[in-house]
Amino acid sequence: MNIPPPLASHGTKFLARSAQPYELRREMCGWRIRDLSTLGPTRGDYSPGRCPFGIYIQHVTLRASLCTGAFPMFMRRGMLKKLMMNFLRQYRLILAVSLIVWLAVWCFLGFSAFLVTVILTVLEITLSADNAVVNSRLLVKLSPLWQKLFLTIGIVIAVFVVRFALPILMVALASSLDVGTVLSLALNDPTQYGHKLHAVAPLIDGFGGIFLAMVALFFFVDHAKDAHWLWLPEKAMTKIARVPLIRSILTAVLFASVVIMSPQVIRYHVAFAMLVGIVVYGVLQGMTMLLERANAASPLKQQVGWAAFGLFMYLQVLDASFSLDGVVGAFAITDSIIIIMAGLGIGALWVRAMTIHMVRHETLLKYKYLESGAHWAIACLAVIMFLKIGGIELPEVVVGSIGLVCIAASIYSSTRARQ
Repeated sequence: MNIPPPLASHGTKFLARSAQPYELRREMCGWRIRDLSTLGPTRGDYSPGRCPFGIYIQHVTLRASLCTGAFPMFMRRGMLKKLMMNFLRQYRLILAVSLIVWLAVWCFLGFSAFLVTVILTVLEITLSADNAVVNSRLLVKLSPLWQKLFLTIGIVIAVFVVRFALPILMVALASSLDVGTVLSLALNDPTQYGHKLHAVAPLIDGFGGIFLAMVALFFFVDHAKDAHWLWLPEKAMTKIARVPLIRSILTAVLFASVVIMSPQVIRYHVAFAMLVGIVVYGVLQGMTMLLERANAASPLKQQVGWAAFGLFMYLQVLDASFSLDGVVGAFAITDSIIIIMAGLGIGALWVRAMTIHMVRHETLLKYKYLESGAHWAIACLAVIMFLKIGGIELPEVVVGSIGLVCIAASIYSSTRARQ
């Protein structure tokens, strides 16, 4: 049996040393090769454009295309079982915490509250899938200790600071009320608190929109970027990256355009929120770059110390840019701050677990266009936030679908390119 180059290059030394027939079977962890010399003849057909290794196996009367997925039913069930077991092994702790919180909400607040909590969790995961991809790109630079802090202390910040304390502080600043009064409203009169939170939504959209827009802008407008998913626009942005101060110019144009588009009543408030977003991004990005350069001579490949702290805080602000708008949207589903914190908090926990999973399995290296797809999703989310400021609000289903479509399409393109 001749070994095609794609298969021979994957370290199948045992197969290369023998002329015996083999079965090639797709497993969760890769491809298993089994000796079939005592079971009957096999045939290999090299077709490199049709599957990862270009191998089709025919064993006696069992004909199964291992590349197109035309498995017998028992093989499909086996793969499904392995997928499920792999999922439970990877996320068993997160799943246990989710079930405990959901069941607690059911026991103390009723079945309807349980359903709303699950819906909010699913919405948070859907809307923040691109956040997980971008986080994994940055988290891979941190040491294992800081990655654990991201999943532990980071989730406390995400739930109690970003999704609870920060909206209360913003309402207090915008409505000239003291923090204690707003806290009392959130706990005792959530309907009134929801109205006041909707009143400060343009500030949230202004801050989050410009911050996410700069994240996408600094990713695409980079002359060192060489992997282009959407070739024409990404190649064009790579070329204009050589123009001096082009990122600052584009940010200024975007800032002026959104401010002019904003209604007259909230124009100055939106401008202030966007300026805060620009300053926060600039400070965090600049501090992170300086600290990374200072640690460049270190023998450690991952960031530690102040450089890791700066990157850790950048990840928290990035999460806030994604999530604050979701807190406002959650009040359209329920006015219970407890249900909102439970649903969005569990969703944030899943997003962070997905981020850690992608870091450990080097997902961005396996799918070279995934990073571009996530940043296109971020750019779309920034545009959606700016449209909200102008009074154009899209349904949450559409907002979540845009991100998922971008990520799914980039994964598909990455798989085709790899084959």
